[in-house]
Amino acid sequence: MSTESSPVSSSAAQPIRRISKRIAAIAPSATLAVDARAKELKAQGQPVIGFGAGEPDFPTPGYIVEAAIEAARNPASHRYSPAAGLPALREAIATRALSDAGVRTSASNVVVTNGGKQAVYEAFATILDPGDELILPAPYWTTYPEAVRLAGGVPVEVFAGADQDYKVTVEQLEAARTPRTKALLLCSPSNPTGSVYTPDELRAIGEWALAHGIWVVSDEIYQHLTYDGVTAKSILSLVPDLAEQTIIVNGVAKTYAMTGWRVGWLIGPSDVVKAATNLQSHLSSNVANVSQYAALAALTGDLSAVEEMKVAFDRRRRTMIGMLNDIEGVRTPMPQGAFYAYPDVRGVLGKTIRGVTPQTSAELATLILDEAQVAVVPGEAFGPSGYLRLSYALGDADLVEGVTRIQRLLAEAE
Repeated sequence: MSTESSPVSSSAAQPIRRISKRIAAIAPSATLAVDARAKELKAQGQPVIGFGAGEPDFPTPGYIVEAAIEAARNPASHRYSPAAGLPALREAIATRALSDAGVRTSASNVVVTNGGKQAVYEAFATILDPGDELILPAPYWTTYPEAVRLAGGVPVEVFAGADQDYKVTVEQLEAARTPRTKALLLCSPSNPTGSVYTPDELRAIGEWALAHGIWVVSDEIYQHLTYDGVTAKSILSLVPDLAEQTIIVNGVAKTYAMTGWRVGWLIGPSDVVKAATNLQSHLSSNVANVSQYAALAALTGDLSAVEEMKVAFDRRRRTMIGMLNDIEGVRTPMPQGAFYAYPDVRGVLGKTIRGVTPQTSAELATLILDEAQVAVVPGEAFGPSGYLRLSYALGDADLVEGVTRIQRLLAEAE
């Protein structure tokens, strides 16, 4: 008998379906896709300016990097650590929740995750059963609906346009509520719009959720990035009775320019934290210890580096919004948080620009990339068409040059 391996016969049985329906149904991240396309064109030598990625252009503050270097030298960091996170980091998160957001919690109610995305997914996976509905205010971060579906839930979009500063009302939420409504996602300051709910607006939403037994998943990752004297409140600080039906997700990525370090967290009731920890123990185990020690340094240090970044963001915000609103047919509310502008471009759609007549914001974004070599994210990634998202977390010179190119192109609309 020959011991040589024989090639697999062309008639050999193949898997019926190579990719599961659940995974195949996930839409790719539009923001990452736009950023990747911009970087690809730059690599080809084209002078593309990218407004796609929601990522500070600053380096991580030095004292945080030094803490990571020290941790990397410590052999204890080379081993597994608790799935829920290092005890000292969990304690620091609980402490900052009180000082920053007015939320009283304990280290035992915290799970440290691999970035904010994992915290979002674990929150949904922990509370949603197949068929449960989650009310999703739109415009929304592109990952939310995909994470809801992965968890078996059904996202129910509720849209608020520029006339409402992109903020939903209790009346809209009530109109969307059904017997299957299990949860509400709330993001303030908002990605993609930069809108910040007022304390009165948050309190009204919180009391509505409490009255109907609805979970609130509150994404507060941009809480420190606010302007014009505005303070971002946590819904739980305004309606403390929501404590047993609220999950807060947060992280160090945006505040401390630490997007690549991958440290987020989830704060919730004890049963949710226990279940999320169990899920994480099978999914990924602990977050990299070096990154956790870096996050610990960030949370126990002062916010002076953050304040310096905010000064730059604020300057860029005012510049970008002013320039966008100088474009005929474009309306951009002044964002009070995060680092995004969300112009309403419906007044431009249907007009002809260099022989092309875009009917959707996706078509307009393609035209802007092709003709102006500027990458923006179309509104379809975040909800209804008719809008664009531009991040102003990039250098001042590139910001002005990029928006100037858009101005020149759209000025040709007829």
